[in-house]
Amino acid sequence: MPVYQYKALDQAGDPCGGIVDATSPREAREKLRTRKLFVTDISTVKKGGKKKNALAKAQSGRLSADEGGGEAFGGHLEGVSFTLQKLFLGKARAELNSTTRLLATLLKAGITLIDAISSIIQQVEDKYLSTVLRQVREDVKSGVGFADSLAQHPELFDSLYVNMVRAGEAAGALDEVLARLANFMQAQARMKNRVSAAMMYPMIMLVMGFGVVCFLLAFVVPKIIKVVTKRGSALPLPTEILVTVQDLFLGYWWLGLALAIVAWIAYTAFVSTDKGALFRDTYKLDIPVLGGLFRKQSTARFATTFATLLRSGVQATECLRILSNVVDNKLLGKVLIETRHRILEGEDISGPIKKSKIFPPVVGDMIAIGEESGQLEELLERIAETYDEEVEITSQKVTSLIEPLIIVAMAGVVGFIVLAIVLPLVQGFKF
Repeated sequence: MPVYQYKALDQAGDPCGGIVDATSPREAREKLRTRKLFVTDISTVKKGGKKKNALAKAQSGRLSADEGGGEAFGGHLEGVSFTLQKLFLGKARAELNSTTRLLATLLKAGITLIDAISSIIQQVEDKYLSTVLRQVREDVKSGVGFADSLAQHPELFDSLYVNMVRAGEAAGALDEVLARLANFMQAQARMKNRVSAAMMYPMIMLVMGFGVVCFLLAFVVPKIIKVVTKRGSALPLPTEILVTVQDLFLGYWWLGLALAIVAWIAYTAFVSTDKGALFRDTYKLDIPVLGGLFRKQSTARFATTFATLLRSGVQATECLRILSNVVDNKLLGKVLIETRHRILEGEDISGPIKKSKIFPPVVGDMIAIGEESGQLEELLERIAETYDEEVEITSQKVTSLIEPLIIVAMAGVVGFIVLAIVLPLVQGFKF
């Protein structure tokens, strides 16, 4: 039977250690738990005194594979580094919505939290999410609060998720809060997909048009220009421009690519700072045509999130703090932080919202009515529904406007290329 060396904390919180024999790291932890010990690290004692890390610190949420790529936590990260797995969270986040809804259903059916998590682990397809849920289950078994355990994995559970769960735990309505959270996540995903779908077709047209122009400049135009220049006659101005553009494209395409990469890296570094992100999001709201769409999308997200938090039992000031971190616009986040400060000084919510001039005027008016009538959640939900519809309508309008502009632009470029090629061919012909 394998022997494991462990480090743990006793009931008084003092560190201790020793060895224990068990068939697996999980069984070793169970044995130590019966001794009222909280395990922080456990390692297999191999022959010759060498050790193999089997389980990283329970509270850090990290897991690493052993040198031979063998055993990993719960058998779900076989030979794959847990740190590397963090780089691929798309599938885990996509599956989190259905996982949250299933957990709410199981809790509503009367199943205990630990059993519900165990049942979900067996159905989760993503290995990273499965591993995180196993860690959460172990933490809950050890007496850690569910929300506190989720907070140790911010790459999956943001402050909105954690605070709603904490409010649900405090109110004894965790199943209802999780169901509301699942609905919220689904609504946000639907809105994001709607805007993305509206922008997808124009982007595809733009990329394809750029690709066609590059193909013409790289393969078609050089051959035709070679034939034209053999005639020895003077080239028309459009043809000379096309030849210059072609020479620059073929001779310095690598420089253009390098400059584009450098520009992207510089932009990414700039917007990763608070000042840069604030500048980007401020400018984004002022972009002609698209700025209105972004503003309405942010407003709908703000109203939906605010209403969801309030219905989950989170205090208004705490809601604004959370919202400042989860809204997709730094300028709106700054306004919400200022609004929170004003509320703490005794003002209402609607006053700072109206003064900011970032949100549409109707939002401040409806919030004021909701505060006076005590129906703020209902009015926020109405705002969310209204602007959700506005986002859909505006997305269609933007798409209808951008598509012909791209078509006209691409037609102009291709038409200029054709004109530059045809002019020297017909030069000298009499009609």
